[in-house]
Amino acid sequence: MKIPSFFKSIFFGIPIGITFVDSVGYIARVDGISMQPALNPDKKTPDYVFLNRLAVRSYEIKRGDIVSLISPKNPSQKIIKRVVGIQGDIIKTLSYKENIVQIPEGHFWIEGDHTGHSMDSNNFGPVSLGLVTAKACCIVWPPSRWQFIENFLPASRIPLNRNPRRFAKNT
Repeated sequence: MKIPSFFKSIFFGIPIGITFVDSVGYIARVDGISMQPALNPDKKTPDYVFLNRLAVRSYEIKRGDIVSLISPKNPSQKIIKRVVGIQGDIIKTLSYKENIVQIPEGHFWIEGDHTGHSMDSNNFGPVSLGLVTAKACCIVWPPSRWQFIENFLPASRIPLNRNPRRFAKNT
């Protein structure tokens, strides 16, 4: 019996597509204002970003990276935030129950760029690296926003132990 070429394409295409999405990455819509102005600067048009799964396989997350992760508050929800601190860093929090936190091993500190309009580590504390699913690499839609996402950390959010002058002022 001869299989029509349409079914043959589906038979081979679906596993290849699933493997690509699971191993390499996928495109996701970014909703909300928590990452403004880096993502969704225009409230009317959402950004679509390529989320790179390969970049987080070894959990080498750096300060300033924008990552997608499973929400520690709601496991059925994925969130996208900027990494502000990695294990060992001492962070001056914005509204957490403690003013200064040292990030434990295997964890990191995430925040939205739009301070005060984000559900982030200032609400739930340090986050396990195991919750990271991908790193945002580039904005792919709308065409007017095509760009690679730069690794950036505002000077006001540099960990205290990475800037000796700030640490001396805040201890």
